[in-house]
Amino acid sequence: MALYLVTGGAGFIGSALVHELLNRCEQVRVVDNFFTGKRENLADVWNRIDFRELDITELEPLRPAFESVDYVLHQAALPSVPRSVEDPITSNRVNIDGTLNVLVAARDAKVKRLVYAASSSAYGDTPTLPKHEQMLTAPISPYGVTKLVGELYANVFTTVYGLETVCLRYFNVFGPRQDPSSPYSGVLSKFISSLLDGQAPTIYGDGQQSRDFTFVQDTVEANLLACKAPDASGKTFNIATGERKTLLNSFQLLHRLIVPDGTRIEPEYAPARAGDILHSQADITLARQVLGYESKVSFEEGLRRTVEWYRSQTPALFSAG
Repeated sequence: MALYLVTGGAGFIGSALVHELLNRCEQVRVVDNFFTGKRENLADVWNRIDFRELDITELEPLRPAFESVDYVLHQAALPSVPRSVEDPITSNRVNIDGTLNVLVAARDAKVKRLVYAASSSAYGDTPTLPKHEQMLTAPISPYGVTKLVGELYANVFTTVYGLETVCLRYFNVFGPRQDPSSPYSGVLSKFISSLLDGQAPTIYGDGQQSRDFTFVQDTVEANLLACKAPDASGKTFNIATGERKTLLNSFQLLHRLIVPDGTRIEPEYAPARAGDILHSQADITLARQVLGYESKVSFEEGLRRTVEWYRSQTPALFSAG
C-alpha cells in the first residue's frame, strides 16, 4: 500500500483520483484550499483520507504534507482560459509559483515520482491535427503559458535534481463533479446544467469548433499508470481519446439525452472568446506505447454517465428530464 498525495484533491479531477485510489485500497493524503475545490466532492470519503487545508503558493506550510509520500498527483491549479485572460497575475501565482513549490517540496521529501496535470492548451491554435508531443508549443492564453511553464519546471527537476516527473497533457476532461455554476466551467457541464433546467445554453463562436473530449475516468487511469510506468519519467504524454466532436454536435447529443420528446431548446450564440482554441485533437500513440494507456469510455457513454450524475444531485428539479 503506497501513500499518494493529491494536490487539488477536492476539485473535479482531483476528487475522482481520490475516489479511485481509495477503491484500490491505497493511502491518500489531500491538499486543497477550497478556492475552486469543494468539500462535498470528498464528503463520502472524508474519514478515509488525510486532508490538509493548505495553499500551494506557500511553501513552508506545504512541506509537512509531503512527508513519507510515495507519489504526488499534482492537480492543483486555476484551470480556466477566460479566468487567466481576466487575471493573468493570479493564474501565474497559482499555476507557476505554486507548481514550483510543489516540485521543491516533492524533491526535498524524496518522493518516488510526481505526475503533473499539464494541458493541451500548450499547443495553442496551430492547425496541425492531431496534436503530437513533438510539435512546437505555442500557447495563446496566459493559462496555456502557465501550464507549459509547469511542464518545463518538471522536466528540469528531473534533469537537475533526479526527481522523477511525468507530465500529462489533458484534453477537455469532463464528467461527474464538474461544477457547472462557475463562469469558468467546462462547456459540457454548462450545456448539461442548462438543458436539465430547460434553459438555452450559450455557444461562443459558431459551434463548429471541435474538442477531444475525454471522460474523467480515462484521465484518472492515465495518472495511475504514469505513477509506475518504467520508462515514463521525464516525458510528456497526451491524454485524450484521439477523436474530436464539435460543440454543436455535442449539444445535439446532450439534447437527445436530456430534453423530453417534442421539446426543442436551441442554443444561443455569442462572440468567440479571446484565448479559445478552434480545434483540438490528440495523437495518443506515445501514451499507448509507454504508459499502456487506452481511452476506455466513449464520448456518448461518458455523456450518459455525466448526465445521470447531474440528475442524481437534484432529482426533484430535473425529474421531468
